[in-house]
Amino acid sequence: MAHSTPQTGTHAQVVHEQHGSIGTYLAVFVALCVLTAASFFTYSTYWPFSHHVAWAFMIAISCTKAMLVILFFMHLKYEANWKYVLTVPATFMSIFLVLMLVPDVGLRMRRASEERLRYMAVEEAPSTDAPSAPHAAPHDEGH
Repeated sequence: MAHSTPQTGTHAQVVHEQHGSIGTYLAVFVALCVLTAASFFTYSTYWPFSHHVAWAFMIAISCTKAMLVILFFMHLKYEANWKYVLTVPATFMSIFLVLMLVPDVGLRMRRASEERLRYMAVEEAPSTDAPSAPHAAPHDEGH
C-alpha cells in the first residue's frame, strides 16, 4: 500500500511529475515538425545562401532534432547525472574519430598508388562529336 502524506504524495505521483506532460511532448513534436520543414527549405529555390551554409544548417538542425528526441522521448532529461558519465566520453570519441578520418577521406586521391589509379573506375566525359541518338549515324546504302 502506498503511503501518502499531504506534503509529498505517493512515489508514483512524484515520478510522474518529474517527467514531461502531454503538452511538453506535443510542443517537442511541433518543434520537430518545424525543424523538419526548415531542413526541407534548404533544398528549395528560395534558399538564399550557398550550399556550404545549407550543409552547416542541416547539420545544426539534425543535431537539434536528435537532442530533442534523446532528451524528451528517451527521457534522458529526467535521469540522474550518471548519464554524463556515458555521453561525454562517447561524444569526445566521436569528435576525435571524425577529425581523424576527414583528412584521410578528403586527401585519399592525392596519395593513391599507381596500381590503384590504373584500375580505378573513372567517369567518362560525354563526347561532343558523338551522335545524340543511337540511329543518327549514316546508314550504308550499299547492301
